[in-house]
Amino acid sequence: MPYAIVTVPVAPLRRTASHRSEMISQLLWGAAVSVIDTAPDGWVQVKNQYDGYMGWVTAAHLETIDEALFLEPATRYLPGWVNRVTMNGVPMQVPFGCLVKGHGNTTVQWGSITIKFEDKPVLLNNNNSVDVDALKAAAAQFLNTGYLWGGTSVFGVDCSGFTQNVFKLSGISLLRDAYQQAGQGQLVGFLQEAQLGDLAFFDNEEGRITHVGILLNDHEIIHSSGKVRIDAIDNEGIINTDTGIRTHRLRIIKRFF
Repeated sequence: MPYAIVTVPVAPLRRTASHRSEMISQLLWGAAVSVIDTAPDGWVQVKNQYDGYMGWVTAAHLETIDEALFLEPATRYLPGWVNRVTMNGVPMQVPFGCLVKGHGNTTVQWGSITIKFEDKPVLLNNNNSVDVDALKAAAAQFLNTGYLWGGTSVFGVDCSGFTQNVFKLSGISLLRDAYQQAGQGQLVGFLQEAQLGDLAFFDNEEGRITHVGILLNDHEIIHSSGKVRIDAIDNEGIINTDTGIRTHRLRIIKRFF
């Protein structure tokens, strides 16, 4: 099984081959992976095609695909908060932002599984210009989603999973973790120069990047902290709008488009 695709709504990606192991990320329905290794009890070590992240998943969450489908770019995504599909006639609901490989407006084939869409996929942004209103709308789909370590969906998401999945729908590829994303993009010198869609990064006492959010302007940020929420930001960092307490210390701002 050198190539596979995720066939459950959300598949946990674990650090080691055990259900008790830390969930380091998640793979959404339709994510393509390359298989690195196998372990007893149906565990498979995989590498996420989208961002190169590696971990262990259970084989029951995967379907083998050929190299042609693996290499085929995803051109569409599912736009609803939840989206109805069937797999070999069995209904399923999958979350916002799942990417779709394969041709066909109503039906695609993934290995031995025939996918039919009850809710129609829409085209990914594939040009050089980003629709900032669409990016803001994608971010708003996550509002009030609970924070989940390793989460990447509207069912539960961490800070960098949130930014990665919002940006992918605008055709911008981000790495998985906040510190990795901080190494991408172009530096913005001052918060007062910030634009909608810039990413703000925050560090801890040791100077390590531990948090990221999407700037809406030079005084508001949407981010996953407790839940996906909109808070105030100034030159020092984030201020929780409900409590007035400063929660994160601003380190740098990056621009990606």
